[in-house]
Amino acid sequence: MSEKHTAAEITELDLSDVEHRVGRPVGGGQLWDPCSTSDIRRWVMAMDYPNPLHWDQEFARDSRFGGLVAPQSMAVALDYGHGAQPACVGYIPGSHLIFGGEEWWFYGCPVRAGDKLFQERRFHDYKVAETKFAGPTMFSRGDTTHTNQHGTLVARERSTAIRYLAAEAEKRGMYQDRGATVKRWTDTELNEVEKLRHEWLMSNRLGLSPHFEEVSVGDRLPRRVIGPHSIASFTTEYRAFLFNIWGTFHWVAPPGVKDPWINQDPGWVDGFGFDEEGAKIDPRKRDGLYVGPSRGHIDSDKASEIGMGRAYGYGATLGAWCTDYLSYWAGHDGMVRHSKANFRGPAFEGDVTYFDAEVVGKETESTWGVPLVQVKLRLTDQNGGSLVDCTAEVELPY
Repeated sequence: MSEKHTAAEITELDLSDVEHRVGRPVGGGQLWDPCSTSDIRRWVMAMDYPNPLHWDQEFARDSRFGGLVAPQSMAVALDYGHGAQPACVGYIPGSHLIFGGEEWWFYGCPVRAGDKLFQERRFHDYKVAETKFAGPTMFSRGDTTHTNQHGTLVARERSTAIRYLAAEAEKRGMYQDRGATVKRWTDTELNEVEKLRHEWLMSNRLGLSPHFEEVSVGDRLPRRVIGPHSIASFTTEYRAFLFNIWGTFHWVAPPGVKDPWINQDPGWVDGFGFDEEGAKIDPRKRDGLYVGPSRGHIDSDKASEIGMGRAYGYGATLGAWCTDYLSYWAGHDGMVRHSKANFRGPAFEGDVTYFDAEVVGKETESTWGVPLVQVKLRLTDQNGGSLVDCTAEVELPY
């Protein structure tokens, strides 16, 4: 492992602990307990996802599911490290990480209360590119396979992590103007946002699925808005990821793998690492909002130290928003089969996020053996700035 230096002294990415790990299985955290109905409800509440199938016991009992089921996005909430564990492999001194995107495949097995997901992880690959944000930047990808307690395949994820030199990003200040002023919304503007938000909340509460033959290329999905984002909303989202709760997981390693990268130091700058020993006594030592790499999400001063300007949202939340949005439109007899989301920028404190989507293709016979429609989804802020570009294949009934 490389000798440690102060962040200001480090001027290039040291990948000596990364290259030899490519293609290898890696370890991570495993939740102790199975999923509960409270876990599901907390998750959809944090994601601002109104589908009563996931929180209303009476509604869900009367549905074809016969009881509460988790949304498809729940897989990431039942994982360790916001799903990015296998993409954050190797010690890079002076570094930080933000999310670059997610690709998901879903296999039709819903998660219910009492289910427990198990993960197999693998560090897939990486590349280095020069960016305006932080100069030399590594884009690394990791794969996670999610199975339940019966060994049934639930989902696969390929996550992309963006690892960069925190001091270089701070010096370049690409997002520094975002830290200057949090937008002040007028009552009229807030009323318009809330009206649009309410229209989407009501758009498919009954879970009716559009029939494949009724959908045409060019059809637009109902517009959605979330926000304005705040320290309260970011904290609510963070608390819905179960691994963030004190004592909920233990470390696991794939058998027979030498040095499987489980919970080693990734090289975070001072003030952004966990205190694993201290956390055996003090819960705040393992709570990323007090100590650890997530501090910048709710602390603008800490966000500036890693080049983000001010408090900002989570990459895994962006991905979950996309899945939930598409699932809500697909209804009870449809589902998201595949999605690929590229994250272009974070959701900053004070901003709102708009969802706009269009049907761009139809496939009567797919490799999944079901009819699919292809949807392009874009998330933007109130200024038109791009947050996410997503393409998805959604199963619909005939």
